[in-house]
Amino acid sequence: MEFTAGGRLEVRITPADVGKRVSIRRLNDTVEPVEKFTDTVGVLTSWDDGVVLITRRNGETVRIAEDTLVAGKVVPAAPARRRGPAASYPELARVSARAWRPVESERLGEWELRAAGGFTRRANSVLPLGDPGLPLDDALARVRAWYTARELPAYVQTATGAEGTQELLGAALEERGWAREATAELHVGALAPVGDLAADADRVELSRTFDEAWLRRYKRFGLPGPHVLEVLASGPSVWFASVPGSGGAPAAIGRCVVDGRWAGFMAVEVDPEHRRRGLATAVMTALARQALSEGASAAWLQVEADNDGARALYGGMGFAAHHAYHHYRYGPA
Repeated sequence: MEFTAGGRLEVRITPADVGKRVSIRRLNDTVEPVEKFTDTVGVLTSWDDGVVLITRRNGETVRIAEDTLVAGKVVPAAPARRRGPAASYPELARVSARAWRPVESERLGEWELRAAGGFTRRANSVLPLGDPGLPLDDALARVRAWYTARELPAYVQTATGAEGTQELLGAALEERGWAREATAELHVGALAPVGDLAADADRVELSRTFDEAWLRRYKRFGLPGPHVLEVLASGPSVWFASVPGSGGAPAAIGRCVVDGRWAGFMAVEVDPEHRRRGLATAVMTALARQALSEGASAAWLQVEADNDGARALYGGMGFAAHHAYHHYRYGPA
């Protein structure tokens, strides 16, 4: 990465560049034999009291002493995508939110407060896609009061790593004592290649509804109640997949929500005794073919940051990370 001007290293960023994506080089504060310099790329989230904070693509915050900087410059807001459908963060945030609709919601400016009895953080967190219409501290006080009235913890969902994501909001939440409790990635890919996979999709049964057997395979079904069923059934065009198994539960299941050009895949789970037999791929393929028949052309899914097996599976299908998203919680866990 080129930092020089006329052969000299230069720091070409200032505190006025907070909020921009930057690349910096600093002196390494460790001992030899490591490299003398360390490079960091991310969003400049603050520059105060001699300390520079950079938020990386995955949401990690890097603290850097100002006096160790040897070079720095502003770089494009997001790297060019090498594969997968083009999409903005706000578009994907809204599409994925419609796939996990809350039982109740309320607007606070351009923020949406969502609740569903505590079933999934996505349906029980604030989606902040713009200005709340209040100073941040006042908005967060309203958020805390809203969730307290429902006997739920207060969560705010933010994202990092793409154009239009919310690195500054995440940094502001951390400054105010909100703790980042969970991180995942949203991956996107073309839909047709998934539908073209040579998978045993004929074994997969598709339905508009789910039954008790499907729920027994669903690992998140630990909070019984009508809110769970309502969230699972929500979405523009919802499909449930299952592969018959034994013991009263399917060998594999999946859920897909078709929403315009997008098909979202979730709840793809396989009985441990039936893993490595291609059932997850079969479920994905069957759901993709249904989504293609409804006119969808692009796909998205969410992967936990530490789920290497799922990342490898979906990477082989052509999916790639678009952005990371995080849930910040106020108060003790």
